[in-house]
Amino acid sequence: MPGQERSQVIALVNQKGGCGKTTTVVNLAACLAALGHEVLLVDLDPQANATVSLGLDPAALTSTLYHVLVDTPTDGGGIPMQDILHPSTVERLVVAPSSIDLAGAELELVARMGREHALRRKLAPVRDRYDFVLVDTPPSLGLLTLNALVACDQVIIPIQTHYYALLGMRQLMRTLQMVRDEVGHAVEILGVVATMYDARNNISKEIVRGIYDFFGDRVFQTVIHFSIRLVESAMVGVPIYLHEPQSRAAQQYMALAKEVIAREQVAGRAAARN
Repeated sequence: MPGQERSQVIALVNQKGGCGKTTTVVNLAACLAALGHEVLLVDLDPQANATVSLGLDPAALTSTLYHVLVDTPTDGGGIPMQDILHPSTVERLVVAPSSIDLAGAELELVARMGREHALRRKLAPVRDRYDFVLVDTPPSLGLLTLNALVACDQVIIPIQTHYYALLGMRQLMRTLQMVRDEVGHAVEILGVVATMYDARNNISKEIVRGIYDFFGDRVFQTVIHFSIRLVESAMVGVPIYLHEPQSRAAQQYMALAKEVIAREQVAGRAAARN
C-alpha cells in the first residue's frame, strides 16, 4: 500500500458462530485484491470454509496450516508458510489453506513454549510480500484464535444482527485486553461490521443501534445485508464480486473494502506523526 512500510495483519474474530465471519473475510479479501492490493488470506478455522470458498479442496492438499503450525520435523520446525500458499480464484489473492487436521492443533500446541506465538513466527517471513494479510478464525476463543490475535495488528469484528449477537462481546473485549496485558501485544479494533442484516426485521434495526451504542465510531458505515447470492458464490468457490459483481452484496463488500483502506490510511498517518 502506498505510504505503508509493513503489511497489515487483520484477524476477523467473533467467538459466536453463524455471524458471517468467513463470508466477510473471503469477500473482503477479494475486494481488496480487486482494488489492486496483494492479499494473503490465512484460514485458521479447521472447518476450512474460507479455503473451499476460494476454490481449493482441503482433502486434495498434501500440506495445510496444520503442517506449518504443528508438525515438527527433525530439522527443528514445521514447514515454512511459503510452502503451503496457493493461488485462489481471484487475481492477487493467495490462500494459506486449512483442513480438518487443524482441529487437533490446540491439543498439540498446548504443551509447547511460546505456543501463542506460533502463527506470528510463521507469518514473519512472508507477511511483507502482501499489502493485507487477513486471518479467518474459529468460532471460539481458544488457542487458535489466541494465535491469530497475537499475530495480528488489528481485528475486525463481524456481528450478526440477531438477538444474541452482543452477548459475547464483553468476553471478546476481555480477551483482547488479556493479549495486551499478559502477552504484551496491543491489538486494536479496526472496525465492527454488522452482517446478515434484514431490513424487514425490526430486531435487526434494534441490534444495529445496540452495536453503535456499544462500539461507537468503531462501527463501519457499511452494513452487509443477508443475501442468498453470498451462499451461492461460496458454493461455486468464487467470491461475490466476481460471481455477481452488480449484486447488492458485491457492492456492499466493495464499500467495506474501501472503508478498511481509508481507516488504514488514517492509522498510518497517525503512526507516522507519533
